[in-house]
Amino acid sequence: MPTVPTADEILDRSFRRAAKKMKEKDNKERANEEFVRAVGAAVHDRLVYVIRGFPEFDQLSPFYREMADILFGIEKIKQSLGAVGWAAKHTKMVGNQIAVQSRRAEDTLSLRKRAVARLASMVHQIDKDLIFLNEVRNVLRHLPNVEDEFTIVIAGYPNVGKSSFIRRVSSADPQVASYPFTTKGIIVGHRESGRHRTQFVDTPGILDRPVEERNQIEKQALSAIMNVASVILFILDPSEHCGYPMKVQLHLLEEVKGMVSVPVIVVANKSDLVAAEGYTTMSTADGTGVDEVLAELLTHKPVPEKRTRAADILSPLPKMTEEVVVDEYADIGPDGERVKKPKPKRARKPRTRT
Repeated sequence: MPTVPTADEILDRSFRRAAKKMKEKDNKERANEEFVRAVGAAVHDRLVYVIRGFPEFDQLSPFYREMADILFGIEKIKQSLGAVGWAAKHTKMVGNQIAVQSRRAEDTLSLRKRAVARLASMVHQIDKDLIFLNEVRNVLRHLPNVEDEFTIVIAGYPNVGKSSFIRRVSSADPQVASYPFTTKGIIVGHRESGRHRTQFVDTPGILDRPVEERNQIEKQALSAIMNVASVILFILDPSEHCGYPMKVQLHLLEEVKGMVSVPVIVVANKSDLVAAEGYTTMSTADGTGVDEVLAELLTHKPVPEKRTRAADILSPLPKMTEEVVVDEYADIGPDGERVKKPKPKRARKPRTRT
């Protein structure tokens, strides 16, 4: 996605482009006409380039579409793009209209100044939209690349060990700290196993509170869980060093189970600090039990279909039994040999004398 310029940047670039066009004309009146037309066309082209730099949100995957809606609001983005489209259409139209009027005008210089003021006013009307779209661009271009493949989403309360787990089992290297909300955005990692790959998504901590009270980071986590998860690893902290009692952690677990239809694997972390009965345990601090948890998660990965192996071109061809084909003119003689039938002679037409 290209950088979205401000109104002043668009006008400055358009005026410089139009000035080059103006120098190509020897006639002063025609030069003023060409300047007005070139400014309108340059502003139009730049604004259209801005619009085309944004994707069609209705055609995006559910994950990216929901992320854009959470962060900025898709309707608001569409309104700003619509305002830019309005300005693109009218700046070119106004530029052409005033350029035609200048052909019959006595003072083309004053007409050119009026045209420049009108075009600049139209562009400045959408300056807030341009600034907003540039902010959208700066955030959306840094969203993680979430592929359409087998995905393990790591969920749970803040500081329960989600980032530590994904760092041990995947290529991602999130920053881990000992305070809540260490993960400020969605982190994606991958684990290669031969030709097959497993995708891990580390979500921010989500609090056990109503949806309308959750902040943007928490909503991002829910979006990832709902849209990209093939299986969910929900991590508990029975030591409660994360700052949340087990009661509220289990309440959030039940809420997550009610939101998805994919398997939810529950694991108690920090087994080096406290033992949790009734749960699969692990310790992301020293790695105890991490491999076993990963193996259980991978059991939910669909088995790839076996492809039929192509025949080796160097292997000998299978022997084929020869079949004797008797043509329509062949016959069998008295000694059993094939004898060709004589071809029938064509009857000649009688000659007619004239």
